Amino acid sequence: MPRGRGSDSRGKILDAAARLLLRDPSKLTLDAVAAEAGVSKGGLLYHYGSKAELLDAVVDRWESTFQEEIEAVADPSPGGWTRAYVQVTARDFVDPHEREIDSGIVAAMVLNPDRLETVRARYRSWQERLADDGIDEVDATLVRMAAEGLWFCELLDLGPPTGELREKLLARMRELASE
Repeated sequence: MPRGRGSDSRGKILDAAARLLLRDPSKLTLDAVAAEAGVSKGGLLYHYGSKAELLDAVVDRWESTFQEEIEAVADPSPGGWTRAYVQVTARDFVDPHEREIDSGIVAAMVLNPDRLETVRARYRSWQERLADDGIDEVDATLVRMAAEGLWFCELLDLGPPTGELREKLLARMRELASE
């Protein structure tokens, strides 16, 4: 569906903020985002009244996209949403650009911890969804924690498992989500 002019401007601004987060999250300013997006600072402020609102929108788009991808591949069988969570999380690992975006967004959240509440709320809702996915709640939670642990190890290059071991770990997570 075509988006209106306002949506295009908002998207350009969010894309610009994401690019700046990639380069150096500590230098994310409204002036820098406006320049990167090719809009006036007033135009940026029309859509996002503050840096906090802008960061919230960047993080919300990041999380919403993640959830939409899960919903797109989840099947209705018991554990289907949990397996989709693993699949989508693992897919982010193999795309270096996505990992860079994730790194920038995580860094922005660390630099602006007051922005974390929306992230915490989204993760609580995902945990509730996993707990009600028709499989053992402990297994579903263990799978989520393992998938996120693998994601963070790869994101920060903390000795992540690779190759066959990585594939075996993912297979085991999917297996736990099927029991």
